[in-house]
Amino acid sequence: MKKTKYVEGFVLAVPTRNKAKYLKMAKIGAKMFAELGALRLVETWADDVPKGKWTDFYRSVKAKKSESIVFAWVEWPSRQVRNAAMKKMMADPQHKDMFKDMPFDGKRMIFGGFSMLLDA
Repeated sequence: MKKTKYVEGFVLAVPTRNKAKYLKMAKIGAKMFAELGALRLVETWADDVPKGKWTDFYRSVKAKKSESIVFAWVEWPSRQVRNAAMKKMMADPQHKDMFKDMPFDGKRMIFGGFSMLLDA
């Protein structure tokens, strides 16, 4: 068994034409998260995401036909480290500047923190 960690997960719709802009922002974010104690950041771009009959990733973020789904997560050593990092990040002017011109609609992003149940 691996060491238990805390995970913060994200699902968002990014205009497909903004993939390069999103990746650039994600790389900046990864560096920032690492400086604040994150163990790992993973960003994934949909390539086999089915549309469901009742629910799916697309509906969860009200994705448009011109948008792609991003599924991402940040691994933290603990919830406490994540909470302290988020507090610092929100107070950092660089963070505010970075998210001023996001390449996606942040209002449709869903996110949350998760305690590890299984890490096999």
